[in-house]
Amino acid sequence: MKVISCIVLLFALVSVAAAADATGKWTGTFAPTGTDGQAGSPVGAFVVLKQTGTTITGSGGPDESEQWPLQNGKIAGNKVTGQVTAPDGAVYALAVTMDGDTMTGEVTVTQDGQSQKGKIEMKRVK
Repeated sequence: MKVISCIVLLFALVSVAAAADATGKWTGTFAPTGTDGQAGSPVGAFVVLKQTGTTITGSGGPDESEQWPLQNGKIAGNKVTGQVTAPDGAVYALAVTMDGDTMTGEVTVTQDGQSQKGKIEMKRVK
């Protein structure tokens, strides 16, 4: 029984150690998808994240000087989700996958009852 307990504990520790760490500043681009399904012109994206366990706090916006608080930030394995609300009421819902110092995924922008998706690509600022 002790052997099984030790093996379970070892796997738990390895899983925690292997979990992605999203803490840091991330910069990149967001390209909204047009009505024709094609990517539009990319715009700047900048997020500042702090990870505590599976909770992510921080902020996001178009650049480092214009940031909005992150809400509902979470990490599960290497999947990061959360949302920010711009001053004009647009809600940006982020769903990205971390791979080392790179995050890629999708952002859904909802404003005035309409939604638009786009691709986001960011690198960790070193």
